[in-house]
Amino acid sequence: MNTRDLIAFVAVVETGSIVAASARLNLTQPGVTRRIQNLEEMLGAQLLDRLSKPLKPTAAGHEAYEQGRRLLRMLDDFKAGVANDGVVRGEFRLGLTPFLSEAGLSAPLDAVRAEFPALSVRVVSGWSPNQVERVSRNELDAAAICLPDGAAPPADLIADDLGAQPVVFVVARDMKIPRTVDLERLSQLSWVINQDGCGFRDTLRRKFDAEHLPFNIAVEALDSELRLSLVSRGLGVGLVTPIALKHSAFRDKLKPVAANDFKPAVRAWVVHRPPAGRLERPIKLFREGLVRELQALIGG
Repeated sequence: MNTRDLIAFVAVVETGSIVAASARLNLTQPGVTRRIQNLEEMLGAQLLDRLSKPLKPTAAGHEAYEQGRRLLRMLDDFKAGVANDGVVRGEFRLGLTPFLSEAGLSAPLDAVRAEFPALSVRVVSGWSPNQVERVSRNELDAAAICLPDGAAPPADLIADDLGAQPVVFVVARDMKIPRTVDLERLSQLSWVINQDGCGFRDTLRRKFDAEHLPFNIAVEALDSELRLSLVSRGLGVGLVTPIALKHSAFRDKLKPVAANDFKPAVRAWVVHRPPAGRLERPIKLFREGLVRELQALIGG
């Protein structure tokens, strides 16, 4: 097998097109197509559904992708071991859920880049369920995610529990509402919140459903600062991490509100497929850095 053919196939599956794969690999589009055809001829199976847009693997292609990704990882580990110079090379594909972006994109990644300068780090943002799926499919090497407290990542993944993480309810400062309320009072307000897929949103909805209370959403927005700007204008109540509130340009226009019968939290995890191979040390370093950032956040 020509590993270049396999690399081209993996790139097409992950990018969804010949055009994007050719840009990633710095190859011509005919060159990428030829490599896919070579791999299909060698395996005796059609690997891509060429009528789908974006391009998707066939059933045989899914299996080839899973096995191929694992093989390429093993080859990277093999090269690193033969080099025998202790240098970790290649690519580190890391997923981050938006809640952990403020903590994960600073000191933890800086430490990884400083300790492993030959390692190319690529960060992908997305909701936790999607990140878990991508780790399971070998599209990501590791991911920092948040799940509702009591839920756990799939058993086939290595999962390091980073502990429960808090959030803060906020309303406009001039809104006539006490700083401590019960859940029923909060249920009378509309919400400015993340799009569906957020661990905190899932936790909040479960709590409201359990109490048979309404959960009315006024605005869905991914960007934390946009949500805070809308909350500051009186559009509803929002959920925000302590660090995002601290650094927000709208913090002076916002009022934190505590619920005396509900302390919202989710549990943070770092997940990866076994074995970690050459990425064991970078993943460990990132995880340790993220733990420190989260502990400082909670303590501060």
